[in-house]
Amino acid sequence: MELKKEYIDEKTEIAYTLKGNYYFPNLSISKDRNFTIGRYGKARLKYIKQYNKVLYNNLLLSGKLNAYLHSIDTKCNTILARIIIKLAKQENVTEDLKASHQLEWVARMNNIKNRAEEIIYNEYVYI
Repeated sequence: MELKKEYIDEKTEIAYTLKGNYYFPNLSISKDRNFTIGRYGKARLKYIKQYNKVLYNNLLLSGKLNAYLHSIDTKCNTILARIIIKLAKQENVTEDLKASHQLEWVARMNNIKNRAEEIIYNEYVYI
């Protein structure tokens, strides 16, 4: 029986080439842009490497890992800023408070930032 020189796996859509008696995947280094990855992207990478290996391998092999992590990081930073503004407004942490009671303002803003980061990690990074 003659083996095909090339074979495409229908499930993974990866092409294979026959060399000798073995099929080797046709893999190439992608021209994926090199984005800078921040803290949320790095945390997401660590999480998917440990708990979602299928997603990690699919993104890595398709050349989309860096862009995916960059989009997660950008999204998290944008949402974090919105949450901080919203919570500060709800809790009446204003510039007037900053001018009159600086230490209280710092303590309350740190509390707000910590809660906002907890929301980001639980809803966007560790899912």
